[in-house]
Amino acid sequence: MNSWLLLASVLAVLTGVAHSYLGERYILGRLFRRTELPHLFGSDLFTKRTLRFAWHLTSIAWVGAAVSFWVLARGDATGGIRVLSATFFLTSLVTAAGSRGRHLAWPVFLAIAVAAWLGASAS
Repeated sequence: MNSWLLLASVLAVLTGVAHSYLGERYILGRLFRRTELPHLFGSDLFTKRTLRFAWHLTSIAWVGAAVSFWVLARGDATGGIRVLSATFFLTSLVTAAGSRGRHLAWPVFLAIAVAAWLGASAS
């Protein structure tokens, strides 16, 4: 096992958890109380949803990277690629659900997930 990759894994998980918790507690809640947020699709609801899921997608990415580091520390390159593929798949689901399908990034994240999964299968 590669101890440095394991340390990177632990630090990335802690960072992702702290980012989501602290962001909700100290940034997003205060931001959403403001009245001058842009109104997209008729209200500020879409703006708030987009900001919230985009904030938490960062945390999902960091936790996905942490799991990839852990798998790579064990010497499993194909498994690391599959974890990244699963991370992008989860990202596409969160983006689609959070925007109710209106944010155009979710099909791109889904395409990345499929391409990475097929790439792992080909190696």
